[in-house]
Amino acid sequence: MDIDALPIARLPRETIRELSQRSDAHGALQLGSHVGLLLVTGWLVWASRGHAWLAAALVLHGIVLCFLFCALHECIHRTAFDSRSLNDAITWLCGALLILPPNYFRLFHFAHHRFTQNRARDPELAVPAAATLAAYGWRVSGLPYWRERLQMTLRHALSGRVTESFVPAARTASVVLEARILWGCYLGIAVASVYLQSAAALIYWVVPAILGQPFLRLFLLAEHTGCAFDDDMLANTRTTYTNAAVRLLTWRMPYHAEHHSFPSVPFHALARLSALLPAEGRVSSPGYVALHRTLLRQLRTARATPR
Repeated sequence: MDIDALPIARLPRETIRELSQRSDAHGALQLGSHVGLLLVTGWLVWASRGHAWLAAALVLHGIVLCFLFCALHECIHRTAFDSRSLNDAITWLCGALLILPPNYFRLFHFAHHRFTQNRARDPELAVPAAATLAAYGWRVSGLPYWRERLQMTLRHALSGRVTESFVPAARTASVVLEARILWGCYLGIAVASVYLQSAAALIYWVVPAILGQPFLRLFLLAEHTGCAFDDDMLANTRTTYTNAAVRLLTWRMPYHAEHHSFPSVPFHALARLSALLPAEGRVSSPGYVALHRTLLRQLRTARATPR
């Protein structure tokens, strides 16, 4: 990213240039930590077979698995590593595990950055915010996510039609190709599982991903829900203050207002960036539990209010 070509506000350009330095070492350490957690939770699932705590092990493994979305997000920006090839390889691996094709998601996500909280053009606002407790529960369940992922990728793969407005015509072929490659891989895994009479893909991937997705939904809802519909990144995006364990698992994504303000800054420098930005006008929350408690209170109040 050409820092000189970007509109820079609130901080000196040289400061942003310094903070935007990417590092293979930082990326490898973060990815290694996440993979290590994935191996540990996978072992817990294996060790829990036949025991009452298998369900808890599956949920824990699913949380770590689904939060590979954060690795995907960082690599989509190509800021996780200095190496472009490493960034792109991780986007493919994580995108395949989450049914989120990397080329498609990069176009979706960059449109979200370009038009954050723009009601007409931000693709994340295509689905209205939950207005009832039932709608909130449905969104948090993760089931709408999986339905949309399956419908979208199958439509791209089978029909070759890409109707999303943020996908330019020149990129349609690559979006269709990656969907077909992904579904070819999924079909290969299904055939191999049947042939080998193995449930490993279900036990270590499919079921945990379904069980872990609600926790990712709760995390992602904090980023913009209830924020301003304008172009001030410190007002239309929320930073959530949380503990070190969550920051590690989420690749520092809770510093989300900082990320939206300066997307060239890699995950490992977001805390330093946060300390440099003004506190005035910034939307923040003291934690995820506190935020969702507030959201639920607002929904209950809206339900109780007479029409």
